[in-house]
Formats: sequence, structure tokens, C-alpha cells
Amino acid sequence: MYPQNKIFNQSNAWPFLEAKKILKRLSQNQKGKNIVNFQTGYGPSGLPHIGTFGEVVRTNMVRTAFSFLSDMPTKLICFSDDLDGLRKVPTNVPNTEDLQKDLDLPLTKVRDPFGTHNSFGEHNNAKLMEFLDNYNLDYRFESATKNYKNGKFDEALIKILENYDEIMELILPSLRDDRKKTYSPFLPISPYSGKVLQVSIEEINKNKGCIIYKEPKGEKVELSVKSGNVKLQWKPDWAMRWYALDIDYEMFGKDLIPSAELAAKICKIIGGTPPELLNYELFLDENGQKISKSKGNGLSIEEWLRYADQNSLSYFMFQKPKTAKRLYFDIIPKMVDEYHQNLGKYLNQDEVEKLNNPVWYIHSGKPPLSNMVINFSMLLNLVSASGSENESTLWSFIKRYKPNLESNDHPDLKKAVKYAINYYQDFVKPNKKFRKASTKEKNALIDLCNNLRGLNKSCETEEIQKLLFSIGKKHNFENLRDWFSAFYEIILGTKTGPRLGGFIAIYGIEETQKLISNKLDF
Repeated sequence: MYPQNKIFNQSNAWPFLEAKKILKRLSQNQKGKNIVNFQTGYGPSGLPHIGTFGEVVRTNMVRTAFSFLSDMPTKLICFSDDLDGLRKVPTNVPNTEDLQKDLDLPLTKVRDPFGTHNSFGEHNNAKLMEFLDNYNLDYRFESATKNYKNGKFDEALIKILENYDEIMELILPSLRDDRKKTYSPFLPISPYSGKVLQVSIEEINKNKGCIIYKEPKGEKVELSVKSGNVKLQWKPDWAMRWYALDIDYEMFGKDLIPSAELAAKICKIIGGTPPELLNYELFLDENGQKISKSKGNGLSIEEWLRYADQNSLSYFMFQKPKTAKRLYFDIIPKMVDEYHQNLGKYLNQDEVEKLNNPVWYIHSGKPPLSNMVINFSMLLNLVSASGSENESTLWSFIKRYKPNLESNDHPDLKKAVKYAINYYQDFVKPNKKFRKASTKEKNALIDLCNNLRGLNKSCETEEIQKLLFSIGKKHNFENLRDWFSAFYEIILGTKTGPRLGGFIAIYGIEETQKLISNKLDF
């Protein structure tokens, strides 16, 4: 099962640690398997957000690691729970009044508020698949609606019915008293209203494979549990899917740990083997709140892609899945720069170091070369300092720094220029705040301006950086970080910025002098 190259077995990066757990599980429980199934789940009750994508891309990283440890074929299943009833209307979609009329209908029967698809569920499924396709992920999309209705889940649903009492005995203690009164693993889909009903089950008939319940108006109805007549509640549904689709690996948010524990027990009750599981920490918005599809807080996939490419997003997702992460706009420049820094490091790393480098997992062991000769933070400050939102102006600064550089030979940088302008327009420009200089800071900045006159226009970045350090020390800045912060806040109107020596080299010595004199009015 293991390839000759033992280097992969030595890696302690989290995707390889997860992959090793899967190998151990397979060797102990399922030696006759001929394919390993990885699953991610998505509830399309709201627009897919970055957390949804993160689960898919992280799972694929584990799948990639597994493929270097074993020659067994693998499959990534992206499952949409789109037969679930719409329980509340999202706040971040249009035409919410119309959606109120569709409450409790399956998501694939709820009207599409955007008017582009046959249903809200189909719209949200399409948005997720669109991004995954653009990312060139190898996956198979599965719809709950399709699998329930075409009979693929029938055998597993009968298993749930046959073990009804034992499953109820397991789940009921976990519920509130009021919830216990009406709870059943089965949610009938009304043949009259089409709604997914949360009602008590009056009787079950294991021989006929049926449940009997009362409609809201009191009429008793007998329904087969097969062919899409019912929808399982969340916890037994999760277990049923593991059983029916033969899932070997799945990850989920930390808030679902109790649900996963119950689902694993239910899976065993119906004769299945629960998959290897990983719970990850939640993604938080700018206020430290959990991001939510229905609230629309945090970032959408489209929003991230307005300011950076998908590789920087994958880089963000790789980092410490067991640590809670703040998922907001201000992390994007840092992620872009760190991603390209790691691409640069990869070239000179040994085999073990490469397996600890995030870019190995982002690009399935074959990371490309980076052609970002100027980092993203620097580009942002160039836009901010110049006040220009024109790509040609930015490239004139870049060419001053690198005269022989052609934009078409540096596609990463070419895209980053566009991203930097977008980011500046949406976040930097509206929030620029210049503060007044103290006497000490003003004297230091004037001194810097005067000393810049003595430098050659084509001097190296390090020479400018040395000058900055010497000015800071000369004017008694005990912590030189305070000196650099003064430049950012007084001259650029930002809290932080790039290495100033590099910024001045690209922006230009004369232009920097003009910038300082204009801000200080001398």
C-alpha cells in the first residue's frame, strides 16, 4: 500500500496525519474496499460562503496526501442537503417576502429569489459548483433530492425504520423536553402541501416500510419511507449518508461535535462503520461571531476573488484547522504575500521541508513558480500614496523599479495590480485617516526629506533602509517601529505598510520628497 518513497510517511503536516488515520482505519475495518470516499456536506439554505469552500479544499488536501501514501483510488463527494425544508429566510438575498411564502418547502422547491434557476437550492448548488469547477477540483456532486427520489437511499432508510426504537432511545435524551414530544427521525413530505413537516409519527409499519402521521388539519396519512416521500432529521440523515455512500472521511465544524457523535452511533446501529472524522474550529467575522449562510456575515467566495486569487484563499484554509480564524477583508493582503513567500521558499527546500510548506498541498505536490516581484502590500501602498487608481500609472512605478519587466511575463503581478486597485477603492480609500505629526516626528520627517536629496535615484533599497534607520535613531525613537508607524500614519494615512526602503525605491525618491513636503506643508 505504501510507495517506495518513505518521505511521505515522515511528514507531520496535518493532511498527512489525517491520511494516516484513514489508512489505519482501512487496514483494521475494510480490507476489501476498492475505493476510498471523502465527503463534504453543504446545506444550501443560504448562499455558499468561504467556510463552505474551505471544507472542500481542506478535505481535498487530505485526499491528496492520502494519494501519496496509498495507490487506492479515491473519490471526493460534495453532498448538498437540498431536500431539507427552508426553516427561515436568509437576510442577504433579494425578494425575501416571496420566500416567506415558501417556508418549510424543500429547498429544491423554494423559488429562486435571484430568478436564475428553478429553485433556491439549485441556485446555491450552482454557485458552489461554479467555484469548485473554476478551481479545477476533481469531485462528484451529489444532491439529497436526487438520491432520496431515485431510490439510492431506500435500503438505508429501511434500516433506519427497522431500528427506529433503538435510534429514538439514543437521540431523545439529547433533546429539550418540548422537542421530545414531536421528534421522529422521519420528516414526512406532505403529499398535499409539499412541505417538510415536523410532526409526531403516530405509527410505524416495518413490514410495509411505512410511517403514519397526521396532517396539520388532522387527516391521517400513511407514507412509504422510500422514493423521496420522507426526509430524515439531520443527525440520522448524516449517519444514513455515511452508510449509503460508504464514506471513509469527513470533516465538520466544532459546533457539530455532539451531532457527529450521535451520527456515528446511529451509523453503527444500522450496520455501518462511521468514517474517520476531523472537527475544525469555526470561522469568525470581524466581530468574532460565527459566520452564517443565513446572516451573510463574513466573506463570500466572490468577494474574496475581487481582491485576490483562489490560491491565497487555499493558503488561508491550510493554516491550523484546529484554530479559530477571523475571516474578514483585512486578512487578504497578508495571505497573498505569505502565499507567494512560500512559493519562493519552496524552490530551495529539501523534501521534508517541502512537505511542511502549504503550497505543496494547495497545488497537489506541484507548486508553480511565483512571478510576484513586488508584494501585494507594497502595491496597495503605491496606489494609496499616488492616489491613482489607474493600472498604467502603477505599472510606471513598477517599471521604474524593474525597467525590463513586462506585465505579460508576470501574470501573478498583472492580476495583483487589478486586485490592489479594487482593494484600495473598497477598503483603503474610504478609511484613510491622516494624523498630525508631533514636533519630534515632523523634525524627523523633514530630516528624512532633506537626506533623500543626497541619494542617487537608482540607489538600492538597502541604502534607503539604512538611511531610515539612521534618521530614526538620530531623532531618539527608542522603538524604531514607532518611527515607521509615524511615516505610515502621517504620510500614507494607514496604520501599517510595507518595508519603507522598498516602498521609496519603487515610488521614487523625488516623489517621496514631494509626498512628505505636501503632507507637512513645508
